[in-house]
Amino acid sequence: MKTVTRADVAETIYEEIGLSRKDSGDILDMIIDEIKSELVKGNDVKLSSFGTLALRKKNPRIGRNPKTGVEAEISARTVISFKPSQNLRKTINGQ
Repeated sequence: MKTVTRADVAETIYEEIGLSRKDSGDILDMIIDEIKSELVKGNDVKLSSFGTLALRKKNPRIGRNPKTGVEAEISARTVISFKPSQNLRKTINGQ
């Protein structure tokens, strides 16, 4: 299994659209920056036919170190969850 990197995506943009490699990288950076800025504002990001990046608030809780058994408080935090679209699920499952 291969990991797709930012450079791989920029290279694909370069090959498919025909822009320069620098412009392809800049476009990808702009897209990523826009997604990040919307998440920082507290907004969910829905990419049609791909999925939704949603913010979830987690309350503080008591956790346990599995190695030592010592209890520790896990602080409140916001996490990002990804929910794939039905189209993506069907594509992954070969339907």
